[in-house]
Amino acid sequence: MSAFPVFDPASSLARPITQLTSITFWLGLGVFLLVAGLLSWFMWRYRHRGAGGEPAQIFGNTRDEVGWILGAVALVGVLLFLTVRVAGQSSPDTAGPNPDVYVTAHQWYWAFRTPGGAETAGELHIPAGRRVLLDLTSADVIHDFSVPQLARKIDVIPGQHNRLWIEAAKAGTYAGECNEFCGPQHAWMRFRVIADDAASLAGAGPDSPAPTLVAGSAAAHGAQVFREVQCSACHAVQGQTSDFPHDGAVGPDLTHFASRQLMAGGVLTNTPANVQRWLKHTQQVKPGARMPTLPLSDQEINDLSAYLEALK
Repeated sequence: MSAFPVFDPASSLARPITQLTSITFWLGLGVFLLVAGLLSWFMWRYRHRGAGGEPAQIFGNTRDEVGWILGAVALVGVLLFLTVRVAGQSSPDTAGPNPDVYVTAHQWYWAFRTPGGAETAGELHIPAGRRVLLDLTSADVIHDFSVPQLARKIDVIPGQHNRLWIEAAKAGTYAGECNEFCGPQHAWMRFRVIADDAASLAGAGPDSPAPTLVAGSAAAHGAQVFREVQCSACHAVQGQTSDFPHDGAVGPDLTHFASRQLMAGGVLTNTPANVQRWLKHTQQVKPGARMPTLPLSDQEINDLSAYLEALK
């Protein structure tokens, strides 16, 4: 992932925005240097020389005033023309085709679902070299979906479905985030878009089989803990409906959880140690998170972590 994603576009949708940003920067820098240079020259040219050195006072100069106004109007006109052109290039018409992925913003994580039912959280898998149409809405407050290297950003509004094309010209991992202040953990509402030449949309299949758990193992006991403490009331695990009949959608979908790079909305990398830390100190790791700190013993946390690590 690029350290400065705005200046490293990876798609034909993001490149015009970067080019306009560069043009605006250099034009702005040119205006700044011109004004600063003239100001410095006038300060030196008409510096104070005592009572007898005061320059003649000029009140109004029609030629100069009209020239400055026309120059400013011309500059703004150029920027307006470029902005309108870039808006068309970076935001193609979204009417007509059905969305490839449905995106739902939550405080504070992103959920991605395909029309076929595949769902994941925190990571969106897309095929490289092909445009993907997103349908975006919010489950709570206004958020803003932003992947600077792949597309323009767009507001995500509760009760409204906005659409956006994204595209990755080449395989890679691209950083995404929320760009609209949405609460205490706004800064930790991050996600990744992973583009691969053979990637399937969203990154998980709707008919994912349940992991094979050895009877008496830590993972098997963790599955029992998952059921007994009602984790399934908030989290869905696809392919295990018969085992967990009350699969919920309040929290992130946990199907293929162990295959994800990030967890908790990007606060932690997905490692066994961090899973256990999250289960034991949820509110310390991410104050204000919707997930409560559950009253689990160290053994139950270890076993529940083992079960989550089996969800690949």
